[in-house]
Amino acid sequence: QVQLVESGGGLVQAGGSLRLSCAASGSIFSINAMGWYRQAPGKQRELVAVITSGGYTNYADSVKGRFTISRDNAKNTMSLQMNSLKPEDTAVYYCHAEARSVATMMLTNYWGQGTQVTVSS
Repeated sequence: QVQLVESGGGLVQAGGSLRLSCAASGSIFSINAMGWYRQAPGKQRELVAVITSGGYTNYADSVKGRFTISRDNAKNTMSLQMNSLKPEDTAVYYCHAEARSVATMMLTNYWGQGTQVTVSS
């Protein structure tokens, strides 16, 4: 199995910055795309940013120019630098990975437990 653990959430004022990190561990054979999703109260979970193993990135329009996703393939880690935060960025942020475990070799979606980001106005 593959486990994802997020860290770095918290409370910040509007205009501030936060950096989220995600570490993958377990019996990992390979990791394809990794990404960040978020879910605000009463709303559906939405894609924030995604990065492939080759470094291709894609962002939600609402965060373009403010958020930057990155990953370290050798360490199986991923980060999300969030700048110019707005109150509407408040949500639980989830780490996601498409990965194959050594045990099954099946491409599977894995999720972290989520980390709260709160932006005050």
